[in-house]
Amino acid sequence: MSEGILPKAYAFDEVESYWYDFWEKHGYFHADERSSKPPFCIVIPPPNVTGQLHMGHALNNTLQDILSRYKRLKGFEVLWLPGTDHAGIATQNVVERQLAAEGLNRYELGRDAFQERVWTWKAKYGGIIINQLKRLGASCDWERERFTMDEGLSRAVREVFVKLYEEGLIYRGKRMINWCPRCMTALANIEVDGEETDGFLYHLKYPLLDGTGALVVATTRPETMLGDTAVAVHPEDSRYAAYVGRKVLLPVMKREIPVIADAYVDREFGTGALKVTPAHDFNDFELARKHGLQLVQVIAEDGRMTEEAGTYAGMDRYECRRKILKELEHGGFLVKVENYHHRVGHCYRCKSVVEPMQSLQWFVSTRPLADRAMKAVRDGSTAIVPAKWEKDYFIWLENLEDWCVSRQIWWGHRIPAWYCRDCGELIVAREEPRECSMCKGTRLEQDSDVLDTWFSSGLWPFSTLGWPDRTPELDKFYPTSVLVTAFDILFFWVARMMMMGIHAMHEVPFREVYIHALVRDAQGQKMSKSKGNVIDPLVMMERYGTDAFRFTLAAFAVQGRDVKLSEERIEGYKHFVNKIWNAARLLLMNLQGEASLEEIPSKPVQLMHRWILSRLQRVVGEVDSALENYHFNQYANVLYQFLWREYCDWYLEMIKPDLYGEDEAAGRLAKSISVRVLEQILVLLHPVMPFVTEEIYQKLPGITGSIMKASYPAVRPEWIDSEAERAMEIIMGVVSGIRNIRGEMNVPPATRVEAVCLCENSAAKELLDAHAVTVIDLGRLSELKVGIAGEMQKPAQAAGAVIPGVEVHVVLKDILDFESESKRLRKELAKLEKEFGITRMKLSNEDFLGKAPPEVIEKEREKSGRLGEKIEKLSRQSGLIDGLRASAAAGE
Repeated sequence: MSEGILPKAYAFDEVESYWYDFWEKHGYFHADERSSKPPFCIVIPPPNVTGQLHMGHALNNTLQDILSRYKRLKGFEVLWLPGTDHAGIATQNVVERQLAAEGLNRYELGRDAFQERVWTWKAKYGGIIINQLKRLGASCDWERERFTMDEGLSRAVREVFVKLYEEGLIYRGKRMINWCPRCMTALANIEVDGEETDGFLYHLKYPLLDGTGALVVATTRPETMLGDTAVAVHPEDSRYAAYVGRKVLLPVMKREIPVIADAYVDREFGTGALKVTPAHDFNDFELARKHGLQLVQVIAEDGRMTEEAGTYAGMDRYECRRKILKELEHGGFLVKVENYHHRVGHCYRCKSVVEPMQSLQWFVSTRPLADRAMKAVRDGSTAIVPAKWEKDYFIWLENLEDWCVSRQIWWGHRIPAWYCRDCGELIVAREEPRECSMCKGTRLEQDSDVLDTWFSSGLWPFSTLGWPDRTPELDKFYPTSVLVTAFDILFFWVARMMMMGIHAMHEVPFREVYIHALVRDAQGQKMSKSKGNVIDPLVMMERYGTDAFRFTLAAFAVQGRDVKLSEERIEGYKHFVNKIWNAARLLLMNLQGEASLEEIPSKPVQLMHRWILSRLQRVVGEVDSALENYHFNQYANVLYQFLWREYCDWYLEMIKPDLYGEDEAAGRLAKSISVRVLEQILVLLHPVMPFVTEEIYQKLPGITGSIMKASYPAVRPEWIDSEAERAMEIIMGVVSGIRNIRGEMNVPPATRVEAVCLCENSAAKELLDAHAVTVIDLGRLSELKVGIAGEMQKPAQAAGAVIPGVEVHVVLKDILDFESESKRLRKELAKLEKEFGITRMKLSNEDFLGKAPPEVIEKEREKSGRLGEKIEKLSRQSGLIDGLRASAAAGE
């Protein structure tokens, strides 16, 4: 785009679509695997193919894009590799709901036709989130986009499965697993969400077989008693010592079961007597193995009662609960019912309550894999940032049980195992076998299960680069540089990638893992549709522009702290975008007809030029350090403060006399420095605000290429000038003091006032004398008097402020009507104190504190704090005005 004056308003919708298409068309996102540049690689946490862009995606991908664009500017060959996950259970559920609406189910279609239906759905809807990521400005290498079920990744999955099987690290066995009756599949332990639930604790009487008494057990799931095979008590519990070794009669089922002793029993829970249901509880299963107890499965895979449940067979598990409670109550076995708050396992996908049960499944032996994954973090091969997450990582891996990787669904990577129907031989192979390796029979049937989605995504950092082939991409970009992810999938995904990467590649999958927090609402609550506090990133981008939205996310991305987001904050940063635009427009309007700028001297004469160049060098270093250490909020805030406060509010204001004056040489120098500083600011801002920076950059004189091809600014030591920075701090402090006094004293903006500065030393006096014109102009003064403290008297009827080395006094005589101002302040104070009193009464009311929602109470506390600060400020002003009024009355 050609040079020229910027339009008055920034039309972000037009600019964003234009530049994204431009970048993509010119291949600026594509990585060259044969480049000699140092590599930088990020693999995108693959969103589910069913996904829609939400705030978690927006934060995660904004941070990745910042790093990718920053590293390109630093001269790295950047590969940000995108893709989507097939999301086995979630995607199957979506398509099954479509079938149900048509009066069909997957069994009626058959496996092949159902899979075809899912692929059709994927082709039509699976790219929605990819387009939304492009809307966010994600500079991914879309030419390398991958899908966890594409041909290459499927081959990698088979290779890893077979390799682990051959090494004895994958096996098929019957173990206790978590089962989802809705999804009809096994789940890994980590796929079970423990949700806090209000339920009941039922106390049930189990009579002794000899009729001499009874044991009372407590349970939250009375329907499982149908599968009880023992009652357990603690061996040191004196209450039950006489019962151990005897038998009780299981109510309803009338089955004789033993009373056993085991230290596992918690004497403080319930009655201290534990019903043992080995087929439906992980801990009870271990008790059964230890004591040789029978397993009786009374709940089937569909959540209905089995034949072992007797007369309850075929009932839904909750219907059975209601019926059995009635029968227990009728028979005198229900002693009491208590309210009980506890954690209940739910399927992470469909939210159904899971059922622990014994099942024949495929498992990965995780211990050797987990040990190597822990060692890699301990020895620094991979660093986790912030380091506090290392503890959670280690605890989880230290306690990791074998991983159930088989799923009883049809959408996913089918397990590469075949069974011979003639001799029963199991064959695990990379390619489909033609005959049985044992009996040479050809009647082979493939295992119907598919692999856990996390199995394939665990291979993501190397399978996406072409493994098991030794590709140029693999040689160039593996191990990847950093993984950016949320803490909630540290175990789901990060730990699995570490285990798989180290085992398959003999090298860690990434050098660093940056863990960011969650995006919450302004009150710190998790966003949910039920609460009505969800902020839609697409709506925010449409309303305020992508740059403002991205900058907001970065500005609040403090390490280890959740991002508290509100629409007002996004709107606030839209003003920042406009500030950049208006500053650039001001400069470009003064550059009309100038095709080039003059060279900037190594040490300009004027203080303001030396100061801004010095401050720029500091900012370049601070930004570099912040991004290298994943301090995204510091990166954003350093640039915000520098551009808005120092560059726009101070520097541009100070150079206006030169821009509009008659001294051509001074004007040319001001234009050259201001534009070159702006150019470097744009490059620094580009990673977080890619669109507005490119649009402005293209209009600057002498620019011929995209900002994406620019070089990151280098710190120029010759421009660092600490003395200029100290001097400007004094000048800015004096002007700020004058402005604050004017504001607090309610002096009209157009009114010129006299100021007196009393300096501690002659150096400060000489500085202010030399820059009196600047202070007068920026402080809107009629006159500035500068003297040495003790040698010059303080003016009468003046308001003062103190900055390091200088006392600033603004003369208010003949400027304010002290009597009227005193009345105004007293009236405003009375109003605020009344409002403050009401707020304090609320906060001291126990009834309000007990009933009001936490966010309402917090809002009231914030209001109280704000009112207190205002009252304190106005009280000071009122006291000062009263003092000036008394001074005026005394004729001073």
